[in-house]
Amino acid sequence: MTSFVDQVSLRVIAGAGGNGCASIHREKFRPLGGPDGGNGGHGGDVVLYVDPNVHTLLDYHFQKQAKATNGGQGQGSNRDGAKGTTLRLPVPNGTIVRNADGEELADLVGEGTELTIARGGRGGRGNASLVSSRRRAPGFAELGEPGEEFDIVLELKSVADVGLVGFPSAGKSSLIAALSAARPKIADYPFTTLVPNLGVVSAGATTYTVADVPGLIPGAAQGKGLGLTFLRHIERCAVLAHVVDCASLETQRHPVADIDALEHELAEYGGLSGRPRLIVLNKIDIPDGKDLAEIVRADLEEYGWPIFEVSAVNREGLKELSFAFANAVKEHRANQPEVESTRIVIRPKAVDDSGFEVLPAPADITGDAEFIVFGAQPERWVRQTNFDNEEAVGYLADRLARLGVEEKLAKMGAVAGSVVRIGTWEFEWQPTDPEAVANVVGPRGTDVRFDANDRKRASERLSERKLRRSELLERVAQEEAKRGKKR
Repeated sequence: MTSFVDQVSLRVIAGAGGNGCASIHREKFRPLGGPDGGNGGHGGDVVLYVDPNVHTLLDYHFQKQAKATNGGQGQGSNRDGAKGTTLRLPVPNGTIVRNADGEELADLVGEGTELTIARGGRGGRGNASLVSSRRRAPGFAELGEPGEEFDIVLELKSVADVGLVGFPSAGKSSLIAALSAARPKIADYPFTTLVPNLGVVSAGATTYTVADVPGLIPGAAQGKGLGLTFLRHIERCAVLAHVVDCASLETQRHPVADIDALEHELAEYGGLSGRPRLIVLNKIDIPDGKDLAEIVRADLEEYGWPIFEVSAVNREGLKELSFAFANAVKEHRANQPEVESTRIVIRPKAVDDSGFEVLPAPADITGDAEFIVFGAQPERWVRQTNFDNEEAVGYLADRLARLGVEEKLAKMGAVAGSVVRIGTWEFEWQPTDPEAVANVVGPRGTDVRFDANDRKRASERLSERKLRRSELLERVAQEEAKRGKKR
């Protein structure tokens, strides 16, 4: 059974950030030595990188999920949590990364090329980092953010300079074995080759790679046989060579008809019309093969492509063919634009954008929200808030007010009790005036905007919000699954 895999789906999960610590320094004769809670560590990233020693995506065929480690929790005595370990995933040269919708994210070509596909969550700040002139000893800390998590598709397109195309048993694998040190499986029956074979060839000062494309038959571009599975592996080839079996025992086969049929399939697949072509008449070591090559040569010259008569058995004509490949590859490389470096590091977008937008909730939205606040910063603040802590909730309210969210909500027509969604959380909005409570600080972990009844109601509302949030996330996941099935 073949162990070659060239397309897999993989779920990548970056590490979550560690929670910050709410701690007060205590020692003999200093019972209240000030806040000393450390920050949580950042979660580990998930990185894809090109490894020249990896030639297949087989490992990810069995490993359906890749998860980086979480950041450590902050601790007292100003001890920060450890950073999560970055998970580095090796992929073959020529791997294309797509998201679940099929959009191309990156084309990883060249040793050292890497892509940060999922970024770890930020660690929450400890109360030592939240000290201000108003809050001298914060009784809360920020929560760590979850890491990015989504599905990707890895698709391998072999990076070869010369692509050998031809009907099954035309001798493509034999040619690669004769030209290079590669030792592909060779046998006298159709579809012997079940995976693209790669070989490295040196001709003079030029070194290039040769690949064969198995299973090309009429109808391959529409999914017949194995051709559609492997046609992608010739997209990067600089030169295409038609390998013709001149000793075929099939009476209905003819070299010209074979080439016409394969050219039709290449045209149907698309994107290959401008590639230089060569014709290789193989198996001339057999008397009938030599005679047929001489008979059809005049007809094949009408294509205007160079023609070579070779034998993979006695190596006749292989030297001339290898140098012809080398010259074509050398010319192709000379016409390519110069690349300053093969190392490309694609970094995620910054999340420090302070902009936000408040919009009325669409009629068909899941949940009870009347208004939705969009923006990287307010959404991050909500994720970092511990809603079991009054002081943390008050801190969030102050931050949103300073950012201008409350003012914008009022202009949009929101009133006390309006349901507002930020990220995946829904709240009953209660307008507050930060200036009115600017110099009033209660005991640690409390907020003067909460009275006893407020605390009871807030606790009940929090429990209800948590339940509604879990139901909301479940409904959103169901809707996404339905949309995925429709696509």
